[in-house]
Amino acid sequence: MADAPYDVMVETRRQLRAHMPVADKWAYFDHAAVSPVTASAAAAMWRCTDECLREGDTLWPEWARRIHDMRQEAAGLIGADADEIALVPNTTAGINLVAEGLDWHPGDNVVTLADEYPSNLYPWMHLADRGVETRRVPTNDGRVDYDQLEDHVDERTRVITVSWVAFSNGCRRDLGVIGEIAARRGALFFVDAIQGLGAFPLDVRETSIDFLAADGHKWMLGPEGAGIAYIRRDRLPILRATGVGAHSVVQGSDYTHIELKLKENASRYEGGSLNVPGMLGLGASIALLRSLGPANVAAAVLDITDHVCQELEKLKLRVVSPRDGEERSGIVSFEFPQADLLAVRRHCLARGVALATRAGRIRVSPHGYTDRDDVARLIGALQSFN
Repeated sequence: MADAPYDVMVETRRQLRAHMPVADKWAYFDHAAVSPVTASAAAAMWRCTDECLREGDTLWPEWARRIHDMRQEAAGLIGADADEIALVPNTTAGINLVAEGLDWHPGDNVVTLADEYPSNLYPWMHLADRGVETRRVPTNDGRVDYDQLEDHVDERTRVITVSWVAFSNGCRRDLGVIGEIAARRGALFFVDAIQGLGAFPLDVRETSIDFLAADGHKWMLGPEGAGIAYIRRDRLPILRATGVGAHSVVQGSDYTHIELKLKENASRYEGGSLNVPGMLGLGASIALLRSLGPANVAAAVLDITDHVCQELEKLKLRVVSPRDGEERSGIVSFEFPQADLLAVRRHCLARGVALATRAGRIRVSPHGYTDRDDVARLIGALQSFN
C-alpha cells in the first residue's frame, strides 16, 4: 500500500474530523470496540426515522432505492459487485452464512488462528458434532508464520478463515499470501474484516477472497446492527442458503406466488426485514470514507498510530503490537505494568479519553481523524494515573 502524500493525508484528517462531532468532547481511542458514527450517518438514520415517524411505510420505494445505493457503496469499498453483497446485522451472521451453509462431511477441517476473536472461532467449533475439526494455528503476538499456517492445511481442509487484523494487538495479516495458500491447496478463503475495513484499502479480487464479513460499527464508522457480507458470485451454488424467507426469492413482494426459487445473488441471504435506518447510516459513512480515498484514510491512521507509539516509548511503556511495515494497523496494544487496567480506563474516561483493555494490556485504536492534540490528552491521562 503506497503512502499518501503528507499534505493529502493532513487534508484527509481535517475533512474526516469535520464529520466527527465526537471529537468536540472526546479523545476517542476505541474504534476497535465501538466507534462513534459520522455526522452523515446520523443524518441518514434520522432522516429515515423521521420519515417513518411522519409517513409510515409509504416511502418504501424511496428507501429501497437508498438501500440499493448503499449496497453499491459497500461493493465499491471492497472491489466487489453489488450482487455479491449481502446485508447482515453483524460479522457473526456473515460468518455463520458460510459455517452453516457449506456441505460438510466427517473428517473435514477448518484452519484458523489461535488468537481469533471468538466470533471467528465458535461458528467453526460448533461443527464438531458433524465431524469437522477446527485447527488453530499459533501466532507470535499476532504475527503469522505463513509456512506453519500452510502446514496445517491438508486435502480435507475446506476453509481457511482469518481476521484481517488481530483484535487484541492489531497485527495486520497478508491476505494476499493467505489467499495464495488457500488457492494452492484447494481450500476456500474466509476473511473476518471488521478490524480493517474502513481503515485500509481492500480488493477481494486481488486477494482471492471467497467470503468476507464485517460489521459497520468499528472502522467503517457506522452504527451497530448493520454490516456486510461478501459471497463471491461463483461460490453461491456451493453455499446453502440459511435464514431463507420472503425476501430470499425472485418474486419478492408477490407474496401470493409461492415458489422456492432463490435469487441468483447474495441478497438471497436477506430473508427477513433489514435494519433500514442502520444500513442507510452505514452507507453514508462508507460513502464518506470512499470519497476521501481509502489509501488516504489508511495513511492518516498509520501516521497517528506511529505517533502514539513514539509517545508511549517516551513513557517507557512497551508496545506489543507489531509495528513493522504492512503489519501495522489502527490498533496499538501496550503494557501498563503493576496497574489495575480497569482503573486506568476509568481514570482516562474521567479525563475525556476513551480506550479499552484487552488480554491484560491497554488497547488504543485511533482513526484517521484523530490528531496530535488527542494523543497529548491520552499521554497526559496516562501520566496522571497514580
